[in-house]
Amino acid sequence: MTEQWDYLKHLAHGYDRSVVLRELMDTFGDDVWNFAYFITKRSDVADDISQEVFIAAYNGLYDFRGNSSVKGWLLTITRNKALHYLQSAFIRKVTLTDKWMGGTAPAAEQVVMDRLANVTVWNAVMQLPRKYREVLVLDYHYGLKHKEIASLLKVSEGTVKSRSHRAKKYMSGILSREEV
Repeated sequence: MTEQWDYLKHLAHGYDRSVVLRELMDTFGDDVWNFAYFITKRSDVADDISQEVFIAAYNGLYDFRGNSSVKGWLLTITRNKALHYLQSAFIRKVTLTDKWMGGTAPAAEQVVMDRLANVTVWNAVMQLPRKYREVLVLDYHYGLKHKEIASLLKVSEGTVKSRSHRAKKYMSGILSREEV
């Protein structure tokens, strides 16, 4: 199946990238924000990362080669930026400070979860370790194939299958405990 965004790999220099950027933001903006949120668990950070992703996409439009789907390309950028954020010294200091200070900010994340059809399932997903959460979200929420997930995460396809299997086992355990 030919993706509607195949033209990106043939984007000529001099073409108005802002038009393409607007289309990308309109089409994939929610996916980018949600994936950034799933990784960082912070809505304010997801806002910032989303902006950074589309700036990077804008700057890299002429370099897009079509080795993956456009969604996969944008989610790869999102993952890299989110992981960079999580590894930064700033986040470690702020997170520790928030825990000490009691973090009284209202739960804006709940607004996001309320929009999801099954809050219980998504809360369980958010309890999973990141490597399992990523695989489930990329597979079930974004509909990526195992091969594309493997490429995005830079792991083997077997690792994706293994993580998916383990994630489902963890989910089963979490959901059965919540029913009690």
